[in-house]
Amino acid sequence: MEILAKSGSPFLQSDFVIGVATSSFQIEGDAASREASIWDTFCTLPGKIADGSNGLVACDHVNRVEDDLAIIESLNVDAYRFSISWPRIIKQDGSINQQGLNFYQNILARLKQNNIKAYVTLYHWDLPQYLEDQGGWLNRDTAYAFEKYVEIVSKAFGDNVFSYATLNEPFCSAYLGYEVGIHAPGIKGKQYGKKAIHHLLLAHGLAMRVLRKNAPGVQAGIVLNFTPFYAYSCNEDDVRATQLAHDHFNDWYIKPLLHARYPDLINEIPDAHRPDIHDGDMAIISEEIDYLGVNYYTRAIVKNDGSEDPCQLPAPEGSETTAMGWEVYPQGLTDLLLQLHRDYTLPPIIITENGLASDDHISSDGRVNDEQRIRYLTTHLYAVSDAISAGVNVAGYFVWSLFDNFEWALGYEKRFGIIHVDYETQKRTFKSSAVKLRNILAKRRKILG
Repeated sequence: MEILAKSGSPFLQSDFVIGVATSSFQIEGDAASREASIWDTFCTLPGKIADGSNGLVACDHVNRVEDDLAIIESLNVDAYRFSISWPRIIKQDGSINQQGLNFYQNILARLKQNNIKAYVTLYHWDLPQYLEDQGGWLNRDTAYAFEKYVEIVSKAFGDNVFSYATLNEPFCSAYLGYEVGIHAPGIKGKQYGKKAIHHLLLAHGLAMRVLRKNAPGVQAGIVLNFTPFYAYSCNEDDVRATQLAHDHFNDWYIKPLLHARYPDLINEIPDAHRPDIHDGDMAIISEEIDYLGVNYYTRAIVKNDGSEDPCQLPAPEGSETTAMGWEVYPQGLTDLLLQLHRDYTLPPIIITENGLASDDHISSDGRVNDEQRIRYLTTHLYAVSDAISAGVNVAGYFVWSLFDNFEWALGYEKRFGIIHVDYETQKRTFKSSAVKLRNILAKRRKILG
């Protein structure tokens, strides 16, 4: 991580943003003060969450927010990226939960007081259950419900927000939630995934128009997760399968935003699997964005095994992997950024999530020595630096995540945080990575003046 304060580093530009990130359902808890979300319901279904847990308490952030904000301030970061819980803002009867709005307004005021930029994500997967009961993201009306929610939030938050992201990783919401069913709401069927993503992207475009009206001076964009795909061999079938994976899982999400159309793949899939596109939809979806958020964790190697779907192979034997079983491959981040740069005329890019899960434990001396995470972050920062040197406009980098938290379908089994959380006591402990980041950012801050 020394590159953050190294002479000549691209990260020493005064306008380059370094931050940490969280999301609402994963840390907030205090479920009694909000409506139920699709994740609350999903957690009650047998076998859906690996450890049988839920997000009712999580990191108890709502009740510990002052202490948690003090932790953020101590890290010397430029920015904090967090998400708003839609079920904490809009009640089932359509009225506003003022207590929920106040919670976030207090966070924004505290961040502003301490000169920490607020990067607000408006949707990080926790759809109100009452909307799922009406069809969720398979119902076009949900996009317009999102528009109304964004209207309320953006008016209330005023100029205390530095940057908005409409959606976080709509691939996960649509594909994992409505096609393969391993995320909430747990719907499974190829006929659903691309319909859901179209309504999510429509919601994004509608929200962008609201943000332009209510917060014209605030950055606004979207966060997509990308996986760079590599062919297992030069065999024509493997190369073709690799391109198919890229079209399905990368281009399907970014091309509508920047080119106002889906990949040509849309003409090859069955009619029943295609989205329901209305006149004017693509113009809304392709509203100009100020930045593109890029989330990166690992790469995938693709082999044509004769099945209908591209076969993504496990991490190569002998490679370093994370606690998720994901290959540690920083070159993939450079390759991804360069590919995006080649394929599209891009707005500035922000690395909105990058990090790893490791098997972190508190030792007898009270420390959490997460050397693998330090190596991971260091090598990936160098990967970003390489992409910048090659001409990619990268304007920020956020570590995922600030805290160990509820890791969706994996419950509390995987720890992504630079801050260790004891879920029994809710005690927070700085891991070695947090200490190192804090110290290097202090040095960086001193250099920047």
